[in-house]
Amino acid sequence: MAGDGIGERTLRFDAAGVTLDGDLCVPDRARGVVAFAHGGGSSRHSPRNRHVAAGLRATGFATLLVDLLTEEETRIDLHTREFRFDIPRLSARLTAVVDWLGTHVELPDALFGASTGAAAALTTAADRPERVRGVVSRSGRPDLAGAALRRVGAPTLLIVGGHDRLVLELNRRAAKCIPGPVEVAVVPGATHLFEEAGALDDVIDLATTFLARWIDGQPRDQA
Repeated sequence: MAGDGIGERTLRFDAAGVTLDGDLCVPDRARGVVAFAHGGGSSRHSPRNRHVAAGLRATGFATLLVDLLTEEETRIDLHTREFRFDIPRLSARLTAVVDWLGTHVELPDALFGASTGAAAALTTAADRPERVRGVVSRSGRPDLAGAALRRVGAPTLLIVGGHDRLVLELNRRAAKCIPGPVEVAVVPGATHLFEEAGALDDVIDLATTFLARWIDGQPRDQA
């Protein structure tokens, strides 16, 4: 598959009893790897997340964009929406992906979650505190992580559009439940999908600054 970055490879993962597809891209002397958990109705081909991933790679982070639902589940979910809110299912698969990274890519891990994918990312961070160095959420539903929020020790950045008022309130409430370092960053004028000019670039700036602070900033070669 032709990638939009340096050395992109399409991979297949055995994760929690199913096979998932993902795109891994590792720039030269990567300083860490960021795995993306997409929200309902989206996939690893999401133009928004691919734009953010390209921005992260430009500052030295490897990226892994992975579909947490199978093709059949995705088809069903488009009609029923039954899987996009199944956080235990999504987080179990994301945790398996993080475990795979731990044995195949010797780089510090971080997670980037969008919409309901943010709840999966936070649950995985709670379940793998020894591996996940940081969590970034964009327009996320961290509240759906439930009791797992109180076990998240990884530094967390919750990015929300200033015009996405309901989601902003949900993020502020969830932030109070997270015991680790947490910040709610508001992008003025942005709505839920960050479709406004420059809004996604603001997300990239916030995410890269945050990740550089909490992930080992010294470049390390991939093993």
